[in-house]
Amino acid sequence: METLTNNKFNRHIIAGVIVTSLGLLLMLDNLGLNIPHWILSWHTVMLAVGLLIGYRKDFKVSGWLVLVIIGGIYTLKDIAFFDLSRFTSALVLIGLGAYLLLKPNRKPAFWDFSDKKPIDFGDKNAE
Repeated sequence: METLTNNKFNRHIIAGVIVTSLGLLLMLDNLGLNIPHWILSWHTVMLAVGLLIGYRKDFKVSGWLVLVIIGGIYTLKDIAFFDLSRFTSALVLIGLGAYLLLKPNRKPAFWDFSDKKPIDFGDKNAE
């Protein structure tokens, strides 16, 4: 029970640090400091949420991947010094293909019966 309370406490601390950091960034932006616009944009938030979901689920489910790909591509468009719009669909397909190649296969296919023992249909009443 102690680990559950500790884990919940750590989540509150992390959430507090994130919210406080965002508030400080907004305050510094309003004071006139030159903070890049991509830091406080929707696609950076999408990228961060996707990575957070993936981390919390140990990157086992693939829903986080969509958020990371969309957020990452739009963030790269803002950060990069050259135009990435020609490569967007290629980058999406390369990213999805790499994920499909590198993800572990946790479940065997339902038609794979190679490790099953054969069923014995022998007549037990014959003895």
